Amino acid sequence: MGKVTGFLEYGRIEEPHEAKEARKKHYREFYARLSDDAAGVQGARCMDCGIPFCMSGCPVNNIIPDWNDLVYRQDWKAAIETLHSTNNFPEFTGRICPAPCEEACVLRINEDPVGIKSIEHAIIDKAWEEGWVRPQPPAHQSGKKLAVVGSGPAGLACAQQLARAGHAVTVFEKSDRIGGLLRYGIPDFKLDKRVIDRRLEQMAAEGVGFRTRVCIGKSKPGTGIPNDAAEHLPAARLLAEFDAVALCGGAEQPRDLPIPGRSLDGIHFAMEFLPLQNKRVAGDRGIPDLRATDRHVVIIGGGDTGSDCVGTSTRHGAKSVGNFELLPMPPDVERNPVWPYWPTRLRTSSSHEEGVNRDWSIATKAFVGEGGKVKALKAIRLEWQDGKPKEVAGSEFEMPADLVLLAMGFVSPVQALLDEFGVQKDARGNARAETDGARAYATSVPKLYAAGDMRRGQSLVVWAIREGRQCARAIDEFLMGFSELPR
Repeated sequence: MGKVTGFLEYGRIEEPHEAKEARKKHYREFYARLSDDAAGVQGARCMDCGIPFCMSGCPVNNIIPDWNDLVYRQDWKAAIETLHSTNNFPEFTGRICPAPCEEACVLRINEDPVGIKSIEHAIIDKAWEEGWVRPQPPAHQSGKKLAVVGSGPAGLACAQQLARAGHAVTVFEKSDRIGGLLRYGIPDFKLDKRVIDRRLEQMAAEGVGFRTRVCIGKSKPGTGIPNDAAEHLPAARLLAEFDAVALCGGAEQPRDLPIPGRSLDGIHFAMEFLPLQNKRVAGDRGIPDLRATDRHVVIIGGGDTGSDCVGTSTRHGAKSVGNFELLPMPPDVERNPVWPYWPTRLRTSSSHEEGVNRDWSIATKAFVGEGGKVKALKAIRLEWQDGKPKEVAGSEFEMPADLVLLAMGFVSPVQALLDEFGVQKDARGNARAETDGARAYATSVPKLYAAGDMRRGQSLVVWAIREGRQCARAIDEFLMGFSELPR
């Protein structure tokens, strides 16, 4: 805990950030970490609550009260050691995690919760500033070769843990750079890619090998899935050449909207749009000119991906930005009505604050074109009764749209990849594997493991890191008969 009476004396402190009108003009991160003193005050608010529900609310089981107290006492080096004991990449979670730990904070019952995410952000950024984050190469090599497919947070966590256990690890990525959706699914204004690169340097020094532009499997991933592959490796070859293989790719298959006019030009999946701006910011040339500049943009889907499309379109200089959601508008409540569980309530992102017309309970019925290009969409309002939608008679409307971005979530991993490996799948098309027991994270195929979105479906960065770590321990036990890696 922090100070005994801290939660009574101090209010929640928000991270300093740039004003919306200024930040809309660039793609840099605009949230800064808390100062040492401000983080200490925020840590002082951590209560002696007896049962730290924040830890159970955190999928990686961060030891939150401990590092809150250490920051309050300004023992930053011990704080980063405690934080790293459960989380390989707090610089990612401290920036992009939705912070389920804060919804579970006991103080959340009747007050603003402790700013756990902001403290985490401060700890890891200070650790990098002070040079405390260093490579941790293994003392001995096991002689085992491992392949990790996918370089998102699950794959990177799995690879780093296995390398530290002494195994020779190679990470395969079909994009031209390592990072998965961290690299090409999240805008730079939310996650500066140099934050990824400095962690990759650490991992390379620990012995992790990276191979980019390599697609595992004979088939191309499909429309709406980023792919820069220049080489295809058959699944059978991977299994033959490595002692174990971990499938840690994302749930990349986007949900489509098969309505009249879908084939018109100007209608794109979000992941056809977002990675291009990441590449432009990285300095790449010859990037396809898919921009929102001077266009009426409608984004279908109200989640994080839709929000990222909003922020990117705003920075492009769109004429207008609209955002539709099929589900009803969540309640705008100040407290957590289902504490300590994750509540359904209205969430307004920084991109929403910058300017967007949001609307809920909207069903898009058709796209209207002119000369083969989308010019508008037809929609109707819905009324939800007992969890089921019903169209409201006479509520049809048409809205100008010369760029439509589909951000309705992801249905499953790429099925062709799982099929080529011959993996048994669950009802949702994910690789079937349990998380506990003697066969934790093991698929139906010998020496083939699965973790993260590949196993559980579309989820959060914290779940990906947790599963990558646990999968690494399971593989280490499989290869060596025991493991000293934390679970």
